[in-house]
Amino acid sequence: MAGNITLTMIKPDAVKAGNIGNILQMINNAGFKIVAMKYTQLSEAKAGEFYEVHKERPFYGELVGFMSSGPIVAAVLQKDNAVEDFRKLIGATNPAEAAEGTIRKKYATSIGENAVHGSDSDENALIEANFHFAATEMHA
Repeated sequence: MAGNITLTMIKPDAVKAGNIGNILQMINNAGFKIVAMKYTQLSEAKAGEFYEVHKERPFYGELVGFMSSGPIVAAVLQKDNAVEDFRKLIGATNPAEAAEGTIRKKYATSIGENAVHGSDSDENALIEANFHFAATEMHA
């Protein structure tokens, strides 16, 4: 599936604000097919494992705390050019710099609480999808 999937997580801030449906609608309207999805909450250990690539960065502890602070929606999305197209749909990490009409422009409140995660490469999309879902849970 590499090359045509990406992983998203609707983060605790967007879940708490009641934006799950609106964000999923934007994803559907952009032509993505949801091939796996779950409503879950990451433990601090699991959030730390997911974001281990950032372990040496100063924001790591805050990120792990935030991502384990409430429920998330994790989903595997399928579309040609999925990673790049989804990165365009979500917009810049800083919502103040995100393009109009992007998910982060509409629903993010800060760099730290930026509503959604999106894989940054085809390789990471596969790793991240497998982190959240067993092969039997993905239905392409």
